[in-house]
Amino acid sequence: MEPLALSINETAKALGVGRSSVYGLIKSGGLVAIKIGRRTLLTTESIKKLAQTRTAL
Repeated sequence: MEPLALSINETAKALGVGRSSVYGLIKSGGLVAIKIGRRTLLTTESIKKLAQTRTAL
């Protein structure tokens, strides 16, 4: 089963960017973040959507 959400570090690694870029994408609304306790997780759906829109440009 594919994970529904990834950590900040996992997302940065998957996108090939730094952690600060991931936080910037969250702030700008490019990625959807959810908080579970103290952890911030990013939905894999929003990560895929971001990758698709960036490759379409």
